[in-house]
Amino acid sequence: MTTETFDQPQNLEKFNQNLARVEELSQRLIAAMTKRKPLDTSLQGPDQELYAKAMTGYWQAWMQNPAKVIEHQISYWGDTVKHFVEAQQALASGQLKAPEDPGPKDKRFANPLWDTHPYFNFIKQQYLINSKALEQAVADIDDMDPKEKRRLSYFARQIVDMMAPTNFLSTNPDALEKAIETEGESLVKGLENLISDLEANNGELVVKLADEEAFKIGENIATAEGEVVYRNRMMEIIQYAPTTEKVKETPIVLFPPWINKFYILDLREQNSFIRWVVDQGYTLFVVSWVNPDHDYSDVGLDTYIEEGFLTAIEEVKAITNQKRINAIGYCIAGTTLSLTLSLLKQRKDNSIKSATFFTTLTDFSDQGEFTPFLQDDFVDGIEDEVKRTGVLRSFIMARTFSFLRSNDLVYRPAIQSYMMGETPPAFDLLYWNGDGSNLPARMAVQYLRDLCQANTFAGGEGIELLGETLKIEDVDVPLMSIACETDHIAAWKDCFRGVTLMGSKDRSFVLAESGHIAGIVNPPVKNKYGYYLNDDFRGTPEEWQAGAEHHKGSWWPVWEAWIGKRSGRWINARAPGDSEHPSLGKAPGTYVTAKAREIEP
Repeated sequence: MTTETFDQPQNLEKFNQNLARVEELSQRLIAAMTKRKPLDTSLQGPDQELYAKAMTGYWQAWMQNPAKVIEHQISYWGDTVKHFVEAQQALASGQLKAPEDPGPKDKRFANPLWDTHPYFNFIKQQYLINSKALEQAVADIDDMDPKEKRRLSYFARQIVDMMAPTNFLSTNPDALEKAIETEGESLVKGLENLISDLEANNGELVVKLADEEAFKIGENIATAEGEVVYRNRMMEIIQYAPTTEKVKETPIVLFPPWINKFYILDLREQNSFIRWVVDQGYTLFVVSWVNPDHDYSDVGLDTYIEEGFLTAIEEVKAITNQKRINAIGYCIAGTTLSLTLSLLKQRKDNSIKSATFFTTLTDFSDQGEFTPFLQDDFVDGIEDEVKRTGVLRSFIMARTFSFLRSNDLVYRPAIQSYMMGETPPAFDLLYWNGDGSNLPARMAVQYLRDLCQANTFAGGEGIELLGETLKIEDVDVPLMSIACETDHIAAWKDCFRGVTLMGSKDRSFVLAESGHIAGIVNPPVKNKYGYYLNDDFRGTPEEWQAGAEHHKGSWWPVWEAWIGKRSGRWINARAPGDSEHPSLGKAPGTYVTAKAREIEP
């Protein structure tokens, strides 16, 4: 197939047969969509007041500085008319080709037809002109609250991304070429993929990112050897089997986030943080959280602390016959670990010898990329939703995170699956990403209202939990915080600010290269990403980074050297459990296998 035109289908009869199959599948599509339980309208987009404020701001700019607005409009009109004239001239010349300057590069427009074919080039360039005009219109609004303007900018970008010509079959040359090459089979497979995703998620459109049939938890992912040594309604505690004759005396308990499953730290043998820690000679316990249903609606942060963190600490101390342990908290579990440390300080309990935080937010004064979702209209919608269902359903959170990177995590996978008819890749990380958990209703609202919106723990008078007022300055154990340079979920500068507010005199901050997952799951054997170190916390995050020393390779050995000094002497390796904690089953346990979409809220 040339880049100038499209070939005809080789078998026109088969092509027509496949198009007929598309018609037949449409009935199954309608049936799948009828299962959908509609969400609160406030979760579908911002309050209309936001757009009203934008229009008011733009109108005020017109009244106060008409020259600026007229300049913007004339620029848009000029670019559009010029673009149209150039296209007309190309057609009038009788030569089927695009202008010599095909316009700016964009990875969505990788197909050569976007640059060489006048039809597709015209569509691409007009889309880019429209996008630029909309973004400039938002940027030109002056009389608007900065937080509201940040939200407006985000939702304007969502509109721009959604309207990309690549998202529509009639203006996507890749999809059209594939349909012709396969005599329409790609359209049939694409529709079957769409229906399958809808049926698997009760009518909700959640784009499948990975081939789920390629992975089995406990068989080809999450395979590190260990035993479940404790279980309650909130968690299973897994003690991993030793791989060395001697181990450090002080055990480690790792608290993963309960938004996703713990096995991100044990995907494969080559990149398993869990295996690596055990191989260094540590007794490692990992908490596997329950995937809650509506019966957990009244579970709050206090429940996670009391029946999760505090219980795990006591059980690990009992199993290992130790008075103190080292703790790790990842993401929201790191936030809750900091709350737990403040509570233990109030209770004069020194069970935690040291704390390690992975991508942990404690200071929410700057809401970062989550600003659009942390205002009252959206949080009100969340509150109404969880009152009705008892949980914050996993797909709502997954959708929110995905739209922060919509082109990579929503539109591109949808194009490949639904337009191109391709099978999702067998990619373990994407499989894990789609294996989320629900959140209990009360806990979700507490987190959003008290921590994210009010910033009570770090910026207020403290958060009231379990009869105590918890404040960030009470966190005073030796700590190491690892943040990730391109993390769009827990921005490193926000993580840094939280560490500077803690009361610990012994503290370290590591800035790992890459993002929320790749920056943490960075085994030494790969040496893929480096990290930054700086012991001076007196300045801003920018000043800290400017004065930091860059190191190549994984940060894991740096952390191990740090934790090793706080882990006591070498002793004989411990077998999992004891007489009071017999094995309740092999790792990775049972809680980890519960799928959120199979839990009826």
